[in-house]
Amino acid sequence: MRASNQKIKLNNKGVALITALLFTLIAMGMVVAAITIMTRGREVSSMFKAYRTAMEAAEGAVQFFAWEFLPKKLSGQTLDSLGNYGGVVTYGIEDDCFEKKLTKVTDDWDCGSSSLDPRDGPDITFSFGQYNAHLKITNTLDGNSDISGFALEGMGVVEAGSGAITPQHFPYIYRIDVLAERSTDPIERAILNALFAY
Repeated sequence: MRASNQKIKLNNKGVALITALLFTLIAMGMVVAAITIMTRGREVSSMFKAYRTAMEAAEGAVQFFAWEFLPKKLSGQTLDSLGNYGGVVTYGIEDDCFEKKLTKVTDDWDCGSSSLDPRDGPDITFSFGQYNAHLKITNTLDGNSDISGFALEGMGVVEAGSGAITPQHFPYIYRIDVLAERSTDPIERAILNALFAY
């Protein structure tokens, strides 16, 4: 009977502790969320920067090829005579095969890898610091049909005696595929496809 006569004392001293712990937990969650967002933002920014650097290496390889290699090679120079440009260039193709890729349509090639992946038997590999750019001609098409090579500058619209317009000949159109990647981390890479008429 004594138990039923006693009153239970209620105190609310524990409520303040629970409320403080709850606010601490919410504040910790907000701090963790802010740190996660900042870390993710930094990761995305660094990934974009790495991609942009790889893309610049791919663009540099295409320009180097188009303005340096193509004119010299089509003028009859061999790959050995072009040199390696201080160790920047490595050739992955033989002279006669490269000649076929430059002067015959794709169906007439009988050499090299038919894969479109530039890493699978690249024609030329460029080493730009920490990045390697693998370049490969994957398709060659006929350009326009006139092979006279006459330019119309100063002659008017009709060639003397022929009665026909003879545009300057652009014999071939090349599809060039380039894969540029960081040599120590191939995940950092960019792929570029270019169409070039010479």
